Amino acid sequence: MSEITLLMPLLDEGTPVWRPVAAQPLPDGAFRILGPAPEGERWAFPPGARVAARAHVFADGTTRQVAAPLPA
Repeated sequence: MSEITLLMPLLDEGTPVWRPVAAQPLPDGAFRILGPAPEGERWAFPPGARVAARAHVFADGTTRQVAAPLPA
């Protein structure tokens, strides 16, 4: 399967910070985060995690797909 790019929220940065990461679409509609994470970064979802993609509107008005928790 092809890869897509999701924006990953970084933790412990003091302000909202996002990193573009590769994700693999899965047959059930979820995505698997591909890695590895750069040393010193703490991602909201580690490489290998299954996530959802959702639209997020940023402060500059652009909308991008971000990694989000899967619905319960």
